[in-house]
Amino acid sequence: MGDGAAPLFTFGVIADIQYADMDDGYNYHGTRKRYYRNSLRILSDAVRWWEEGEEPERRPGFILQLGDIIDGFNRRRYASKRALQTVLDEFSNCTAEVHHVWGNHEFYNFSRDELFKSVLNSRDKGEGSMEEVYAYHFSPAPKFRFVVLDAYDLSILGRDESSEKYKQSMKIIREHNCNEELNEPSVSAFSMLEGRFVKFNGGFSQEQLDWLDRVLVSADENEEKVTLVCHICIHPYSTCSLCLAWNYDKILSIVNSHKSVVCFMAGHDHDGGYYRDEYGVHHLTLEGVIETPPESNAFGTVYVYEDKMVLRGCGRTSDRVLMYR
Repeated sequence: MGDGAAPLFTFGVIADIQYADMDDGYNYHGTRKRYYRNSLRILSDAVRWWEEGEEPERRPGFILQLGDIIDGFNRRRYASKRALQTVLDEFSNCTAEVHHVWGNHEFYNFSRDELFKSVLNSRDKGEGSMEEVYAYHFSPAPKFRFVVLDAYDLSILGRDESSEKYKQSMKIIREHNCNEELNEPSVSAFSMLEGRFVKFNGGFSQEQLDWLDRVLVSADENEEKVTLVCHICIHPYSTCSLCLAWNYDKILSIVNSHKSVVCFMAGHDHDGGYYRDEYGVHHLTLEGVIETPPESNAFGTVYVYEDKMVLRGCGRTSDRVLMYR
């Protein structure tokens, strides 16, 4: 891991579990197979690995669950609460605390108000949270900070249609997507990136961007190393255009203006991805559990050192060494 040296701390990471108690199926377009029950088996393997697979001093101090914890099909089957409890019961076998990120499938199952009142609201495990935005930060060790971001702050998912943010979000998506079915991308002949303006994506309000900028200014001043955590990707080279945040360019500009940021972790794109940008920031997209076949796995353990983070992947998730800039 680190030439035999013990890490400063360790954490686990897993994305897009999308559990449902139903037979295997396919994605929205019928082109990619999904293994709904098997996702619980993979989570069970991950928890067992985090609890038993390493010596105690290297076990994770916390877990990052990068969103889409259960599948949207549960809503249609009136099984959202039951499916969520099944997954949470599996997580309860892990002694490490879990930081939950919200993805589109959380909003297929629950409203934003319901999520704030649920166990998927992890804000009490951090600080500096915002009143109506699911964003907060926490420091697991001196000189290190993690920031959880709300990529559906601007979204037509989970919000009352009478709310101002719903109206603002509908205006944004309608300006770029002329389809009646807003889950279908309207791909411009001039830019494939226009495909990101779909219903299953979202963006960051100016309020959240200003908040993030303030958090990073403080991190710069305190010489902290910051990892940003979100469901949707923000760099076009770390994912396909369909899995980018609506206003990825705005948040990317903020991220690249702060020397404290070392990594941006996301899910959403089930194929996973990785890119180190010209500023030295690692954009890591975790492979989705839901599209991982029964003979494989998809989760990781990250060992944090003074000069780098080392990702030890399992199954589809690759090992990586993420050197700080």
